[in-house]
Amino acid sequence: MAGTANHKAMLMILSAVFAFLYVPISVLFALSFNEGGLPTAWTGFSVKWYGELLNNQDILGAAWNTLIVALASTVMATILGTLLAVGVEIRRRKGRFLETIIFAPMIIPDIVLAIALLSFFSMLNVTMGLHTIVASHVVFNLAFVCSVVRARLKTFDWSIVEASTDLGASTLTTLLRIVVPVLTPAIIAGALLAFTLSVDEFIIAFFTAGAGRDSITLPMQIFAMIRFGVTPEINALATLVMTLSVVALALSQRLNRGGIPGQ
Repeated sequence: MAGTANHKAMLMILSAVFAFLYVPISVLFALSFNEGGLPTAWTGFSVKWYGELLNNQDILGAAWNTLIVALASTVMATILGTLLAVGVEIRRRKGRFLETIIFAPMIIPDIVLAIALLSFFSMLNVTMGLHTIVASHVVFNLAFVCSVVRARLKTFDWSIVEASTDLGASTLTTLLRIVVPVLTPAIIAGALLAFTLSVDEFIIAFFTAGAGRDSITLPMQIFAMIRFGVTPEINALATLVMTLSVVALALSQRLNRGGIPGQ
């Protein structure tokens, strides 16, 4: 009886936690299909607000900027993060302090990192724009990619690298033909995670974007719109961004598990 009561209590707590997390998201999703657009009254099902998004040039421009930033920063962060993960794993017994420095961007508050990057670009007299957002997102995402790839390296059989070297393969050949193929699932998982974080990131982009609409990303556009109240267009836009993020994260988790033997 005690065990049954504890089981029910745990289910109730778990249900309450999931409700706290996902009920607001479910409400947002439902209101994006509300024909009347009122946040307090359901007037019927409609997808017209998604159509309105296609006619909003400000949103489309911001979405295009976000895509450019996300793709560019993901490619660079994935390459650098993978190389960094391999290097840190090789020197893992000598580089504890190095690991702390590398993973600092993951634990430093975004606002602190944003101010630091803004100060750095200002000190160098760099003109702000999409290029500074890309560079900033690379700094932010690199540690996450490195972390995902290192998780796969924990089960990596380094004897195959030694065998490749003994057979006369160069370091570059070993990296491209032995290490990278084995790490591919983790690399893709890290890239998807970096892409998701870049699409969703607001604070760093806000501080490093500079002036003008040419460097406004989607989160910045949503923030500008929501200052005048939540509209059905914002609900629809937030639903699309959320769906994209969930799909990318799910694929990232799936690929990362698939790349580790025994899981």
